Amino acid sequence: MTIDLQSVRKEFVARDGARTPAVEDVSLTLGEGEFVVIVGPSGCGKTTVLNMIAGLERPTAGAILADGRPVTGPGVDRGVMFQDYALFPWRTVAENVAFPLRFGPAGAGLSGAAIGDRVDATLTLVGLAAARDKYPHQLSGGMRQRVALARLLSYEPKVLLMDEPLAALDAQTRTILQDELLRIWGQDGPAASRRTVLFITHAIDEAVFLADRVVVMSSHPGRVREIVPVDLPRPRNDATRADPDFQRIAQHIWSLIKNEAYRAATS
Repeated sequence: MTIDLQSVRKEFVARDGARTPAVEDVSLTLGEGEFVVIVGPSGCGKTTVLNMIAGLERPTAGAILADGRPVTGPGVDRGVMFQDYALFPWRTVAENVAFPLRFGPAGAGLSGAAIGDRVDATLTLVGLAAARDKYPHQLSGGMRQRVALARLLSYEPKVLLMDEPLAALDAQTRTILQDELLRIWGQDGPAASRRTVLFITHAIDEAVFLADRVVVMSSHPGRVREIVPVDLPRPRNDATRADPDFQRIAQHIWSLIKNEAYRAATS
């Protein structure tokens, strides 16, 4: 699925009628099967952009299209994953993954056996088949985030919208899950078989490791400052992180946002 943002503007209106522009004149295309990452200082509108693509917010002006059709609200073709795991603590891993299929429109027409097969396949994909009967409190943070990813993948959305999903993890687990995310996305396979991904992060190294392109945003209001292509070969691995070109791209992105990032951190 392709996503097109055409001169998108978003304003938030306070109770007194004051209007605050969050993003201004954002134009961006996510190609089918592309992995795009947005970075920028706090308050630059990264999450607002993601929420509008998800259909959770409506743009004040401009248009957002999914495969040429206007986005007017949430849909099963676009799946969202947030930093918070948002798992049901009283349900097992398998039950959490099955939830959107059993109680949402994505599971319409699927038999109980078909849902079970889908859950089994998804848990195998994310490496959690052996944990299917465990409860969230029995899992590490990294495993909980895998459950959240499995739940997202279970209803087979065409677009994955991921808002800092690895931010709460320790550094070692985060590095491992970056590798796993690319594996699950299908970086070893043909591009045509991959889902389209929009991923938000504050971590520049993470952005460069994952992305085909990095969208750098500036703030007040949020605008696209530069779109940086990441021409590093796939599949990516530990050698990628040590590549001088990796460091060059990361340093360039940091040079674009460091002044605003300092202001956001000290104001």
